[in-house]
Amino acid sequence: MRVDGSMTVYLDHNASAPLLPQARDAILHALDLVGNPSSVHGQGRALRAVIDGAREQVAALAGAEARQVVFTGSATEAITQAIVGGVKAFGIDRVLVCATDHAATLKAADASGVPVQVIGVDAQGTIDLDVLRQQIDRAGEAGEKLLVAVSWVNNETGLVQPRARIEAMVGPTPHILVIDAVQAFGKRSLDFAASATDMMAVSAHKIGGPAGIGALLVKGHADVVRLVPGGGQEQGRRGGTESAALIAGFGAACAEIGRALDFKGACALASDFETRLRALAPDVVVFSQGAERIGTVVNFAVPGIRNTVAMMSLDLAGIAVSSGSACSSGKVGRSHVLAAMGVAPDLSECGLRVSLGWSSTARDIDAFFEAYETVLSRHRRKGAAA
Repeated sequence: MRVDGSMTVYLDHNASAPLLPQARDAILHALDLVGNPSSVHGQGRALRAVIDGAREQVAALAGAEARQVVFTGSATEAITQAIVGGVKAFGIDRVLVCATDHAATLKAADASGVPVQVIGVDAQGTIDLDVLRQQIDRAGEAGEKLLVAVSWVNNETGLVQPRARIEAMVGPTPHILVIDAVQAFGKRSLDFAASATDMMAVSAHKIGGPAGIGALLVKGHADVVRLVPGGGQEQGRRGGTESAALIAGFGAACAEIGRALDFKGACALASDFETRLRALAPDVVVFSQGAERIGTVVNFAVPGIRNTVAMMSLDLAGIAVSSGSACSSGKVGRSHVLAAMGVAPDLSECGLRVSLGWSSTARDIDAFFEAYETVLSRHRRKGAAA
C-alpha cells in the first residue's frame, strides 16, 4: 500500500516475496503457544511439534531428509555457517567461489581465513568450468582440500549455473561443495538427499514465508559444521532457542508452494513481459538472454535510461522493481554481477530487474508498461531535443 492509499504493483519477488496467507496463519497460531520448544512439559512439547512438522515440510520441498534440515536466522547465516564453519571443520586449504555469487557467499569466503580463488564467468554469466577443473586438478596435485561455493540461480539475472556438471566435478573428490539454492528453492527440484552437494542454503522469504528464517541442508558427514554451539538446539548444530513462529511460517510456505503453486504462471508472465518489452524498446538489452534462466526474472537495460531515474519514476507510479540485489543497504550502484559478465559501466547503470512470483498477475504487467511507456517517451523526447 502506498502512502496515498493506492495499491503498489510489486515486481520484486527476488528481493522478497509477499507473505502467503497460509504462512501468516501458521505464524499467528504458533505465536499463541507459550513456552520453550526445548522444555519437556506440555507447552514445550507443543512448540517442538510445530518445529518438527515444519522441518518435514521444508525437507519435502527440498528433497531432503528431515534430519538434514538445520534452521538458521537467514540464508546468509546458513551460507556463512557452511563456508566459515566448513573451512574449520574440514581443514580446508582454499575456497573457490564464482565471480557472480551473492554477496553472502563472497563475504563469507573472505571471512573464512584461507585463500580465496574467484572463478570468472562468460558474457552470459556462466561459470568457467575449465578453470574450475584446473583448480580441482591443481589441488589434487598439491594435496590441498577445497571448498567450492556456487550460487545455483543468480539473484540478479536469473541465470542457472550448470549444477549437475559442477557436482560431477566436485562430487567424486574429497573436496566440499556448497550450493546457494535460495533463488532455485520452490522453482527447481533441489533433490538434496540424492545429490553430490554437501551443504545447501535456502530461505523462507523468497517463496512467501517470513523473513528472518532460513535453513542449511546438511549431509550426515557435514554435521561437524557448527558456528553457534549454544545449548544444543538443532541437534547441536545451531544453538539458540528456535523461533517456532517463523519456522512454522517457513514450513507452511513450503507446503503451499509444493502443493498448489508451480511458478509456471509467473514464468509465462515473465515471457510475455520480455516480448512486450522488446516490442516497446527494440534497443533493449536483456542480460543472460543467451543462457538458461530461471524464467521468473528479467534483468534488462535500455541504453541511456539510468536505473535510478527509471526506478524513481516507476516508484512514483506505484511500481516496485529493483536494479539488482537488495542486500546492499538500499544502495544503488554498479552490479558486481554485470561487471563480472563484462557489461560496460554505462549500460550496467541502466539495468532494471523485474522478478515475479506467486502473487504476480497479468494486470501487474499491464500496469508496469503503462508507467514505463512514460519513462521511455520522456527519454525519447530528450533524445530528439538533443
